[in-house]
Amino acid sequence: MNDEISQTPEQTSGMGESLPPEKSPPGNGKSVFFLGLLIAALALGLAGWQWLETRDQLAAARQEIARRLSESDAAASENRARAKQAMEALEALQSRLGGLEARLAESGSQQEALQSLYQNLNLNRDGESILTEIEQDVILASQHLQLAGNIHAAIAALEAADARLAGDGKPQFIALRKVLTHDLERLRALPQPDFADLYLRLESVIEAIDTWTLALAGRPEDSALPPVEEAMAPEHPLLSLEYWQALGRKLWKEARALVRIQRTDRAALPMLLPPNQEFFLRENIRLRLLSARLLLLSRDQPIFRKELEQASAWIERYFDSNGKNVQNSLKTLRQLMDREIRVDLPNLNESLSAIRRFRAERESFR
Repeated sequence: MNDEISQTPEQTSGMGESLPPEKSPPGNGKSVFFLGLLIAALALGLAGWQWLETRDQLAAARQEIARRLSESDAAASENRARAKQAMEALEALQSRLGGLEARLAESGSQQEALQSLYQNLNLNRDGESILTEIEQDVILASQHLQLAGNIHAAIAALEAADARLAGDGKPQFIALRKVLTHDLERLRALPQPDFADLYLRLESVIEAIDTWTLALAGRPEDSALPPVEEAMAPEHPLLSLEYWQALGRKLWKEARALVRIQRTDRAALPMLLPPNQEFFLRENIRLRLLSARLLLLSRDQPIFRKELEQASAWIERYFDSNGKNVQNSLKTLRQLMDREIRVDLPNLNESLSAIRRFRAERESFR
C-alpha cells in the first residue's frame, strides 16, 4: 500500500486514463466500522483499567504517605519529648554546673585566704626563729664578756647575729642591726690583751720550779768533794797500804761534810732549809703561781699582781739568783706584773632590750 501511495500524480492520472474505476464491495465498510468500534472499546477498556490501576496506586501511595506521615509525627513527637528531656537535663546540668562553679570560686577564695595565712604564718615563724637565734647569740656574747672576759668570742657571736639579720634582708630588722653594729664597734675599740701568751708564759715558770737551785742547800753536793776510790779489801787489810790510803780519804770526806763555809753578798742571809722544807717551799710557790693563773683568767688585776709579787719574793730569798733558770723565771714574773689584764668590759643590755622590745611589738600586732 505504501508503494501504491508513493506513486506520483502523473502516474495516477495515466492509470486513470488507462483503467476504468473499480467498485468496492458492499460489506467492506461495515467491517471497518466494527473493527474501529472494537478498537475503541479495547482502548476504552484499557483506559479504564489503567485508571483503576492508577487509582489503586494513588490510594496505596496515599496510605503509605499517611503511614509515613503518622510515623514521622510519632517520631517527631518522640524527638520533641527527647529534646524536652534533654533540655531539662541540660538545664539541670547548667544549674548544677553553676553551683559547682560557685563552690569552686568559694573554694578558690578560701584557698587564697589559706595560702595568704600560711605565708603570713611562715613569715612570722621565720621572723620569730631569726629573733630567737639572734637573742641567743647576743646572750652568748654577754656570757663571754661577763664570765670569761673573752672579747674575741663576744665579737664573733655578735658578728654571727648581724650576719643572720643581713642574710634575711627584711627592712624591719634595720633598727636591730644598728644597735648590734653599735655594740660591735664598742667591743672592737676595747684593748685586747693576749691572754693566751700570758697564760703560756706563766705556765713555763710553773714548769721550771723543780729546776731552781737553792741559795743554801741543807747538805753539800757530792760533786764539791773529790771522789773516793774504794779499794779492794785484801786477805790481810792491815798489811795493805792502799787500804789505809782509801780509809784515810773516806774519813777526810766525812770530816769535811761536818763543816760548810759559803760566801754570800746578800744583806739578809737566807735560811738554811732541810730537805723536807725545801719540798714545801717549792709547792707553796707552785700554788701561788697556779692561783695567779686562775686570777689571769678572771682578769683580777690587783690580786694577780699580789700573788706574783709574793712568789717573786720567795724565789729571790731562798733560791740562787745567779742561776740561769731562776733569772729567767724572775724576769718573766716581772714582765707579767707589768702587763695590764683588767679591761672595763661593756654590757650588751642595749641589744638585748632592743630584741625583746621588737618581739613584743610583733606580738602586739598579731
